[in-house]
Amino acid sequence: MEWEADEKEIKAAGAEVLPDGRKGVRIHGWEIESSNRSCLTSLNLQSWEEELQTSHLPEMIFGDSSLILKHITSGTKVHFNAYDALVGWKKEALPPVEVPAAAQWKFRSKPFEQIILDYDYTFTTPYSGSESLETSGEADSEGDNFLKWEESEEQINVAALTSKEPILFYNEVVLYEDELADNGVSLLTVKVRVMPSCWFLLLRFWLRVDGVLMRLRDTRVLCTFSERAKPVIVRDICWREATFKALASKGYPSDNASYNDPNVISQRLPVVLHKTQKLKVP
Repeated sequence: MEWEADEKEIKAAGAEVLPDGRKGVRIHGWEIESSNRSCLTSLNLQSWEEELQTSHLPEMIFGDSSLILKHITSGTKVHFNAYDALVGWKKEALPPVEVPAAAQWKFRSKPFEQIILDYDYTFTTPYSGSESLETSGEADSEGDNFLKWEESEEQINVAALTSKEPILFYNEVVLYEDELADNGVSLLTVKVRVMPSCWFLLLRFWLRVDGVLMRLRDTRVLCTFSERAKPVIVRDICWREATFKALASKGYPSDNASYNDPNVISQRLPVVLHKTQKLKVP
């Protein structure tokens, strides 16, 4: 879903729509652009399998879809894409979620295979975004070494973001998705909204293995606009998960239909990890 304010609101905020049909806006020294593209072709998919050294990838990968937020003056670029997220999945290499014996058959892609649950078929990723430093329009080969996330006590006030401030641009980008052979959902998306005072985004990995487990890994990133040469960007990372059995023991429903919307059930899932960070810009 994409949404853009009318031209009058955008101009009143000192912003402008990106030219050449690109989706996004320029505002307070930032260029914010999103791209929603189609799934990878079989040829590109094969190339990704070779590069990632795996024969297992999500059913739907939107490899050319992305969200890019670039601060022109400092060259700071924060961006989100499926490839980097799958690099994180491959590197983390979680053990496969155990499913009941009957369900294992549903995950088998070929009748003669004895076991295919020998890898993280949920495509869970620790990915919280990518960052780089670009100068003079060219990517700095050493750029990644200059931008660093540091632990911070500063919190993102999500409640304050629900104010009546107009939304100048909003979009949701799906990076990859898998229905786990009709046994649940594995979904990675990033949503961005731009307002006159800031931009805010949510990168969300949502997993439901029916009857077994739910996992939610949320990354929220906020940048409040200022006239400073170096932007201040705060990131909040929160990972939650619980088994269906654990939720049922607390009196929550145990049927799959009750868990279609991660927004509704997120507070029911206990926190596994929570941290806030600031991006250090040189």
